[in-house]
Amino acid sequence: MLAFLGRRCLIAIPTIILISIFVFGMQKLLPGDPVLAMAGEERDPEVIAYLREKYRLNDPIVVQYLHWIGNALRGDLGISLRTNQPVTELIGEKLPVTLQLAVMALIIAMVIGIPAGVLSAYRKGTWVDWVANTIALSGLSVPNFWLGIMMILLVSVKLGWLPASGYQPLSEDPLQSIKTMLMPAFVLGTAIAATLMRHTRSAMLGVLKSDYVRTARAKGLAEGVVLVKHALRNALVPIVTVTTLLFGELLAGAVLTEQIFTIPGFGKLVVDAVFNRDYAVVQGIVLCTGIAFIAMNILADAAYRVLNPRMTDL
Repeated sequence: MLAFLGRRCLIAIPTIILISIFVFGMQKLLPGDPVLAMAGEERDPEVIAYLREKYRLNDPIVVQYLHWIGNALRGDLGISLRTNQPVTELIGEKLPVTLQLAVMALIIAMVIGIPAGVLSAYRKGTWVDWVANTIALSGLSVPNFWLGIMMILLVSVKLGWLPASGYQPLSEDPLQSIKTMLMPAFVLGTAIAATLMRHTRSAMLGVLKSDYVRTARAKGLAEGVVLVKHALRNALVPIVTVTTLLFGELLAGAVLTEQIFTIPGFGKLVVDAVFNRDYAVVQGIVLCTGIAFIAMNILADAAYRVLNPRMTDL
């Protein structure tokens, strides 16, 4: 397993390099000049020259990239142009918030999506299948921002069950932290659950027609054992793939939800950085998100080998 993970990490290195080049190059194509924004309304030429020299903006673009990637390899992603705070420190503050939200949303999605997909496949063509597919289509169609606003009006304003916005760190008050995250996690989780349900249903439909499932039933095994031990276990490979990719999307795509519920996570950080032309922060966030996607794919490949040791050619 260690040799397999080592090979996967070596293969990932060129991809990370390409991501870093893309991130740095696209940032240079964005309109606007952050130095002019930092210089204030007067835009003193001496101040502008000092800032360009301080942030090495007068160097050729190749030299700037090599300097940036060299520092990134040492854990230095630069300094925020707006707050003068290290980007790694900002990411370290916001990452646990978005990570907690993504984990809670994924748990909700798995609790709803996988059982619904299994039942839909097992009861194909019945009212159970119809209801599950209708709910899944609704979950994919309803915008997250609309569902979030409706939940705030109903659950917080009308019923007063959960706080409408804000964030409480998990280390300070775990119960209050879960309460503040429950609604945004449900909003994100329902859309993810719909996708997970459809993929689970598709995978289960193929597995339920296989010979080993018919053999298990012929042996007189209980239907629950056949579904879980024989069918679901062999259908988990595509489900694991989708789940890991969806988790990466949750880390990168919770922008609107975090804005609606005023959660100080990655989404709010990147929105503020874009509006303030804080390119160092944008670069750091996008680079970390890309690495997170690669890491999730490596974990998915490792999970394949655990679920099915015969898959040795991954």
